[in-house]
Amino acid sequence: MAIGKDDRRRIEKLVGDCRALLEAEFGAQFQTIFGIGLDGSIADMNTLGHLSDNEQRIALALRQELLHYAEGKAEKKALAAATEKLLREIAFTTLNRFAALKLCERREFLFESIGSGYSSRGFELYCRLAGPSLGESYQRYVCYLESVFDELSLDLGALFDRRAPGAILFPREKALLALLEFLNDASLNHLWAEDETIGWMYQYFNSKDERREMRAESGGAPRNSRELAVRNQFFTPRYVVRFLVDNSLGRLWYEMTRGETGLSDMCTLLVRKPHVRFLAKDEKAPASEDENTDYHPYRALKDPREIRMLDPACGSMHFGLYAFDLYEVMYREAWDRSPECFSDLRAAGMSRDEFLKRIPAMVIEHNIHGIDIDRRCTQIAALSLWLRAQRSWKEAAIPAASRPKILKSNIACAEPMPGEATFLEEYAASLKPSLLGDFVKAVWQDMRLAGEAGSLLKIDDTIQSALKKAKTAWDVWTKDIQKRSLAGLFEDRSSDDFKAMLGYDIREIKDVSEWEGMELKLLSALKGFAEAAQTVNGTGKRLFADDAAAGFAFIDLCRKCYDVVLMNPPFGEAAAGSKQYIADEYERSKNDLASAFIEMGLKRLERRGYLGAITTRTIFFLSSHTRFREEIVLKEAKPVVFADLGFGVLDAMVETAAYVLEKV
Repeated sequence: MAIGKDDRRRIEKLVGDCRALLEAEFGAQFQTIFGIGLDGSIADMNTLGHLSDNEQRIALALRQELLHYAEGKAEKKALAAATEKLLREIAFTTLNRFAALKLCERREFLFESIGSGYSSRGFELYCRLAGPSLGESYQRYVCYLESVFDELSLDLGALFDRRAPGAILFPREKALLALLEFLNDASLNHLWAEDETIGWMYQYFNSKDERREMRAESGGAPRNSRELAVRNQFFTPRYVVRFLVDNSLGRLWYEMTRGETGLSDMCTLLVRKPHVRFLAKDEKAPASEDENTDYHPYRALKDPREIRMLDPACGSMHFGLYAFDLYEVMYREAWDRSPECFSDLRAAGMSRDEFLKRIPAMVIEHNIHGIDIDRRCTQIAALSLWLRAQRSWKEAAIPAASRPKILKSNIACAEPMPGEATFLEEYAASLKPSLLGDFVKAVWQDMRLAGEAGSLLKIDDTIQSALKKAKTAWDVWTKDIQKRSLAGLFEDRSSDDFKAMLGYDIREIKDVSEWEGMELKLLSALKGFAEAAQTVNGTGKRLFADDAAAGFAFIDLCRKCYDVVLMNPPFGEAAAGSKQYIADEYERSKNDLASAFIEMGLKRLERRGYLGAITTRTIFFLSSHTRFREEIVLKEAKPVVFADLGFGVLDAMVETAAYVLEKV
């Protein structure tokens, strides 16, 4: 059920009240306990000898985080900005986790833990077992909540990891009880059952005033990735989501099943003519088509696990949440009606009941993919999908202990690869052949733009270009060696001279067969680097157990092809750091981020895949976008449906259009 305006106002007030409370609480802890001023002044650790061992550990960890946020700069101005950022992150993480507990309680995934404060059923049971040994009520409650977070971290990894930077502080008793009072307001009870609630909470964490200030201060293009994320944070209304998903993913399955699907009734916004005809394989539509008849070219049925959907600017995953509904139907129908689907599971002896129980996990593990430049977004997106799966299991009366474990998601943050330059050099030097080290360094360098370019970063092109350039250089070199014409030229040259001439040190490659599988070796090296760097940085906790490491997860998603791309992308100017890159790489669509995202989305699609988007409508009539319309929208794709929506759809002064394109 879509969340209406009155409920959105309630959520907005809740988030505003909670953010103010938590930032005041943690700001006070910064200053009065840990010697960190909001103005960037930081007391020496030697002056904090009165703190307990645990408090000293926290004080040191806070200082390390601040230096990281300030990019190693010790100036007061940089530290003040870092303090503000860290304070915001801790407040956000705290609110997010407590909201997640409310959502989990409603889905019967855990005992009531915060719904009645100290009188919550789960806490009372804990007290009976633990006894009075853990101190007063507050101390016992903190211990209990930390144990709940640890339990949830088994399913949701980094989101509930108590060692994460955003979880370094905990509200003191007065603030904690006030937070619970806000969350347990009776007028909000029905909202904890809604999958969209956590997304709206993320939306409202950055207030309208904050967005206005950012625009006024920068005076045009966003100055950095955070401004780009916050300024383009517009929640997609449910009816727009349904319109785009029905006419892309819904249409795809409708065509694959030749209309024999429950989605025909479920997808009420699927645009259809009065009469429909599904063409046979290789059959052409009549030369003079009947304007009242839809002619659908033949589309082969695919195993639902292979039908991939990508949201390249996923936010809190609202397209994915509705797509989840459709995928569940697709899985059930494929099992019941198409014996060729899931042949591996059938051969392994899986029963229908067992299969139905696995569906929510399979949808998350195989189908729904998302990328965002804001790490908080990607965590919210994964949490939203996890909660959606819990709802399905609850409705099927599957007890929490019997619910399948979700092993991986396909949600990635577009961010630079982890690791400092010195660690990169050490890792690259350890690789054999050394050419792999050159490749890893080239990808690492280009990934520095990921935080601002996001899904527009053509990192897959970087990989292919590096491989092609090195192989071409090797071909030329080996031919010249065979002819002996350049034998003396290379004989006495150092590795550095060789790389200066050809770009890569290719002398260790002795035979053409060594190039076979070089791409897989490079991907393995990149994965190994990301994992090693995360371990060194102490950030190795993943959202789900088998998720790829940060940085590599983004590369992995960029290399896949998709059947459906759905998005509400950013619009307007690119962030300052990526503006030139986008101008160079998206020459035909560079005048607006929205059009660049459309070009990128079409590139990521399989042939005859569908792209659904809501964007600014100006890209469809301004003369500055002529090449985009003529060479991309009408040449590389064909419009399927188009709705000119005008003002008032998104929470911004922008006229919008919602449309679906089919890649030709």
